[in-house]
Amino acid sequence: MTDTSTSAGQPTPPAPKGPVARFIQATELDTRLLGMIGALALIWVGFHLYGALVNGFGAFLTPRNLWNLSVQTSSIGIMACGMVLVIVTRHIDLSVGSVLGFCAIIMGVTQVWFLPSIVGLEHWSIWIIAVIVGLICGTLVGAFHGYMIAYMQIPAFIVTLGGLLVWRGAAFLVARGETISPVDSTFRLLGGTPEGAVGSTGSWVIGLIAAVVVVGLVFAGRSQRKKHGFAQRPMWADTFIAAIGAGAVIGAVLLVNAYPWPRGVVRRYAAAEGIEIPEGGLFISHGFAIPVLILLAVAIIMTLVMSRTRFGRYVYAIGGNPEAAALAGINTKWMTVKIFALMGFLTGLSASVASARLGSATNALGTLDELYVIAAAVIGGTSLAGGVGTIYGAVLGAFVMQSLQTGMVLIGFDAAIQQVVVGSVLVLAVYLDNLYRRSSK
Repeated sequence: MTDTSTSAGQPTPPAPKGPVARFIQATELDTRLLGMIGALALIWVGFHLYGALVNGFGAFLTPRNLWNLSVQTSSIGIMACGMVLVIVTRHIDLSVGSVLGFCAIIMGVTQVWFLPSIVGLEHWSIWIIAVIVGLICGTLVGAFHGYMIAYMQIPAFIVTLGGLLVWRGAAFLVARGETISPVDSTFRLLGGTPEGAVGSTGSWVIGLIAAVVVVGLVFAGRSQRKKHGFAQRPMWADTFIAAIGAGAVIGAVLLVNAYPWPRGVVRRYAAAEGIEIPEGGLFISHGFAIPVLILLAVAIIMTLVMSRTRFGRYVYAIGGNPEAAALAGINTKWMTVKIFALMGFLTGLSASVASARLGSATNALGTLDELYVIAAAVIGGTSLAGGVGTIYGAVLGAFVMQSLQTGMVLIGFDAAIQQVVVGSVLVLAVYLDNLYRRSSK
């Protein structure tokens, strides 16, 4: 009988890796990212097939639904980018929904009650001033929360829970419980109406520029690795990543351009511009909606901040070990104030998108948004234990949350079942996060 054991002192050779493991190792793809994309694809295909089987047609994977889904995700996604920083540093912000409503009311009061009497109705500056006021308001509220947490040593849970109640009540007092409308017509474009999109040509310009940037970044990263003597990915891996990235951008452009304006909007536009509508109808593409472009810009900027700046490194350092970060010379208290101020700034920006999409400012705007924002960050891989989290993961998490809601609405699930599903998904995400962290140790 042949002895197959290794000789003394000789380590057992590692088992050969399968093709999938070798592919992931060569391309250095984030397995969490792949899992998120796979889950999102499963949700989309599942809801589409369910609708096809039950109703005779699938309504989920259509240009109209996916365009609307992207617009609906924008507000939550913008705030989720800031929530990543808050949770990474082992804090929580339960007040973002109420702060959103408060900022929306302040912007509504500014552009409906005050500015028209000063600069005139529908003046070009109204929407700019309103947005700036909203951003300042959100930033000040966030910085105030951060000050109480950092310098007054009040737990973030208590401060923001109090903020949830205080700012919702403050919004009611400011507006006297009224719905403030109509908001400025230019301001409404931020919400993603047919006119609040960049159209077919604008989308192709943005898409082609983005595709070139994606390819350039991949190969610029390859040059940087060579310059600093780091291990290189195989050329085929870099080519594959560049092709997939550019292909995804072009696919997104084709998708948003496949969704036409509604016929009524087309008729009003043609009448205003003196255009004769042909017999077969006039096809005008929506293109990328403005709130989606705002979300993408926020995600890109926040990713660069977290990965390429000292501020981002400090955030992860504080989340990994606050005591060690303080001993290393990081002003953790001032960092906490800045993180919550940034969260407030993004909440003010999100309030602009949400109120513009609604076309008014109401006291109820943003109700329960804090739960969806936290869920988006956690589902996207941000650990409640701190120190771990990515911006792109939070944006994908926001798409997962909104996809679940939209899909359940399309197939006729009532509100109670929707709440059960969303809550279950959040608990499952935290459980999977715990399993991932245990396996990585």
